[in-house]
Order: sequence, then C-alpha cells, then structure tokens
Amino acid sequence: MYAALWRVLPGPALVRVLTLLILAAAIVAVLFAWVFPWVLPLVTPLDATVQQ
Repeated sequence: MYAALWRVLPGPALVRVLTLLILAAAIVAVLFAWVFPWVLPLVTPLDATVQQ
C-alpha cells in the first residue's frame, strides 16, 4: 500500500515526503477534532478497575 501511494504522488522525493507529512497531519487533526470526541462517550476508560 505504501509503495503504491509513493508511486501515485507526483514530484520528486522531497515533494512526496512533504505531501505525506501534510496528509498525516490532516488525518491526525481530523481524528482529534471529530473522531475521538465522537468515540469518547462510547468508551468509558474511567470505569476500568483493578482488583487485588
């Protein structure tokens, strides 16, 4: 998958790396802005207990 993505991107290697970094930053931003807040009520990490 990564090789196919690398071949599809235009430009020299530096431009490809910058494009991939921008895409990764955009994906992380979307995750933190919309996906994680939407999932938080479904997953309650504070309910976890450790018994001894």
